Amino acid sequence: MAGSILRVHRWGWSRIVGAAGAFLLVPIMLVVLKIPTRMTIATSLAITFISSIGSTVGKLATGQVAFWPALIMVVASLIASPLGANAGKKVNTKILQYILAVLILGTAIKIWMDIL
Repeated sequence: MAGSILRVHRWGWSRIVGAAGAFLLVPIMLVVLKIPTRMTIATSLAITFISSIGSTVGKLATGQVAFWPALIMVVASLIASPLGANAGKKVNTKILQYILAVLILGTAIKIWMDIL
């Protein structure tokens, strides 16, 4: 199933995965749980990475991955990841929160525009 899944089981625990899960969990971790911004970002990235492994294996097994564009994205990610990590260490936490807020707002606007 594409997108995120929110399942609340009769035992009372829930599971949120996918981009929309991160969209919900990051503000909750920041505002409700008062987790520091840098730790919230790292946690969100780790959860996204782990949850994407199954999807990646499934797409590769069924031949749904365009090899060359995927290779370009992997190489670009390997180059840009250390640069982003270093920039994130140097940027003030309030600025990171502002950037996150702008990204969430932009995503929300895009979703509404697609719906309408």
